[in-house]
Amino acid sequence: MQRTPDKTMSARECFGIDSSLAVPAFSERDDHVPDIDPAYRFNDEVTLAILAGFMFNRRVMVQGLHGTGKSTHIEQVAARLNWPCVRVNLDGHISRLDLVGKDAIVLRDERQITEFQEGIVPWALQRPVALIFDEYDAGRPDVMFVIQRILERDGSFTLLDQNRVIRPHRYFRLFATTNTIGLGNVNGLYHGTQLLNHAQMDRWNVVATLNYLPHDEEVGIVLARVPEMADEAGRALVGSMVEMAALTRKGFAAGDLSTLMSPRTVINWAENCQIFRDPALAFRLTFLNKCEEAERSIVAEYYQRCFGVELAAEPAADAGLRQ
Repeated sequence: MQRTPDKTMSARECFGIDSSLAVPAFSERDDHVPDIDPAYRFNDEVTLAILAGFMFNRRVMVQGLHGTGKSTHIEQVAARLNWPCVRVNLDGHISRLDLVGKDAIVLRDERQITEFQEGIVPWALQRPVALIFDEYDAGRPDVMFVIQRILERDGSFTLLDQNRVIRPHRYFRLFATTNTIGLGNVNGLYHGTQLLNHAQMDRWNVVATLNYLPHDEEVGIVLARVPEMADEAGRALVGSMVEMAALTRKGFAAGDLSTLMSPRTVINWAENCQIFRDPALAFRLTFLNKCEEAERSIVAEYYQRCFGVELAAEPAADAGLRQ
């Protein structure tokens, strides 16, 4: 884990971006390098922001609505650079001790002794690792102040229990993903998110926004995930499904809906179409049943506009698996 990058990769050749960036990379993979997903589609601006994080040691935050592939975007860039990557979800159960470390009882020479075990932060700081804090705006306040200490590019980290100061490895990198940019649950969509300290937000050098993809690109992603639908009829069906998702997003933005279809939902819908052999039933089981009762008529209207058929108020009595 004490390796250093031993080659460079062209952003233009590796990611198809019109940029002359030559990004440091590793020749060999290890167990911490994510697997490459050949079907993943990169957003040029977000990719450039992430590459700047790897190349110039910038602290990069990727913001966007759920299902846009924020964390996966960082992981897939790391995968192509062979850069070790560790992802930590800052849910309510992650504590300060999980990040910093704690004393634990271990067995040495058939004797029980107390030994300090490093948390993920000091472990990653000492290695050429990209550390990703997922759901950054859901972290507890005591946890966030631990992270604030390492947001400075050359910021050292003090282990008080060990009277030890850890200086970051030259190729340690830090990223985060968030839904709300530290503004809290302003629209009721992301319960559990927190208002973040503005001084901490100010320490993030680069903030990129990952929005939903254009129609054709989203169709391409769905077809890559569900290749069984790659024929002419399947492509037309997926096109209508993506149009349906776009209408829910516009309805959400206008305040007509409280739930929207993410690309992840569209992929689930396409996969369920392969199971149930009925797009309407698959849609109901994938998305409609998650909607508020009062909003289902609006969603049914969207469905009629995209597919030219009425969406029944209730599933048919004989609905089931279709062979």
